[in-house]
Amino acid sequence: MVRVGVLALQGAFREHLLMLGSLGVESRKVTRSEHLADLDGLILPGGESTAMVRIASGTDLFARLRELMAAGLPVFGTCAGLILLADRLSDDSLGGYERLGGLDVTVARNAYGRQRDSFTAPIDVAGLSDPFQATFIRAPQILDAGPGTEVLAAHEGRAVLVRQNNVWGGSFHPELGQDLRIHAEFLHRLGVAV
Repeated sequence: MVRVGVLALQGAFREHLLMLGSLGVESRKVTRSEHLADLDGLILPGGESTAMVRIASGTDLFARLRELMAAGLPVFGTCAGLILLADRLSDDSLGGYERLGGLDVTVARNAYGRQRDSFTAPIDVAGLSDPFQATFIRAPQILDAGPGTEVLAAHEGRAVLVRQNNVWGGSFHPELGQDLRIHAEFLHRLGVAV
């Protein structure tokens, strides 16, 4: 059976765990490096990226995760998870704390506005026949993507879902709502038929 972890330092990890459960996938919370053992994939949830990097600082969690990503572990970062995976930020708003990197994109934090500016919009996602209702909450914006990064979905001409080899990143929260298709697409890459 495929086993997918969800980084559970802070944020919307419970919602991702529920989605994975709805798809019949074994999942578990990841808060320490030893929780990464025997995983087939990992989701980095939305939430507060500053809190996540501060909680992880002083541990070996990110160092071990970088090793596993380099070895091919599939990872999907949503909203704050995208910020953790981005190779570049438009500013140093995380105060120099260690991030993961591994996704050749430049990201601007909170670029879609404050909490009151949150919105849901239909997006066309590669591989899906019907639009996906994407929820953007204080969302990061992908400013640019390197040549090896595939854009899977865009909103108003700006990439919002990208993939580079085994690393996925999305500006929105696919775990909010009842539509399981984004999670199913990620799991399909793990060889899971859902």
